[in-house]
Amino acid sequence: MIWQIVHIIFPVFSIVAVGYLYARRHAPDMAAANKLNIDVFVPALVFSVLTGKSFDLTQYQALTLGGMLVILGPGLVAWLVGRLLGYSFKTFGPPMMFNNSGNMGLPLMLLAFGEKMLPAAVVLFIIENTLHFSVGVKILDSRASLLGLFRIPIFIATLAGLTVSLAGWQVPELLATPIEMLGQICIPLMLFALGVRLIHIDWSDWQIGLAGAVTAPLSGLLFAVPAAWLLDLPREQASMLILFGALPPAVLNYMMAERYGQEPRKVASIVMLGNLAAILVMPLVLAWVLQA
Repeated sequence: MIWQIVHIIFPVFSIVAVGYLYARRHAPDMAAANKLNIDVFVPALVFSVLTGKSFDLTQYQALTLGGMLVILGPGLVAWLVGRLLGYSFKTFGPPMMFNNSGNMGLPLMLLAFGEKMLPAAVVLFIIENTLHFSVGVKILDSRASLLGLFRIPIFIATLAGLTVSLAGWQVPELLATPIEMLGQICIPLMLFALGVRLIHIDWSDWQIGLAGAVTAPLSGLLFAVPAAWLLDLPREQASMLILFGALPPAVLNYMMAERYGQEPRKVASIVMLGNLAAILVMPLVLAWVLQA
């Protein structure tokens, strides 16, 4: 069991470590690479998975509901903890709700459950991103228009992929192969970019960061475990939902806080300390779900 977890965890955190060490020495500007990933490589992965021969939307209806519960439920916990500790919900809430399903979730699930479960991992990633750009934006700015969703490449790729899948169309191999190859770039690039981000940890707001590092996985598991049982998910999907619930806050939370002027320095501490704590949290959760 220990070596199985090491084989899953080591590739993920070793690439993060490479990004961190490289950034400490060279301080690369990842803006262009991150934009390419969000605009090209991740949408390519989403479209490729949704239009693949193995993707059957009906298999993931319960998982979709479970994913929504695991994202929205921790918002209530975040509100209660925020009230207790004196944190603004707009600052503390979104990082507790919207987890790192991309940078960390996709590679961990791929390594833990294999290529055959990549469609399920992508479904959870799509749910998290869609809710982040809709509910998450509304939390930060109640006047924001949700029409912005239709300008987001990942959302466009999701709609296109679902259309092709539901219509029963087959993407010609001549197109499918380069799209799949583009999609394969995104996961290692996400991990490397996360490592680069870790050099910007601000320890001045460590209290709220520590509160987030504890609250995020516990609140996610609080909803993931009963949801997996109540929805009677297949074993591997149940394990993935539990792993999904324990993921740390998404890096996107910091970008959104910066965009809307919602205490970005505090949000940065929550995100970075949460992802640092994942070094301890994720092996424990993996040990739990793999032996269940």
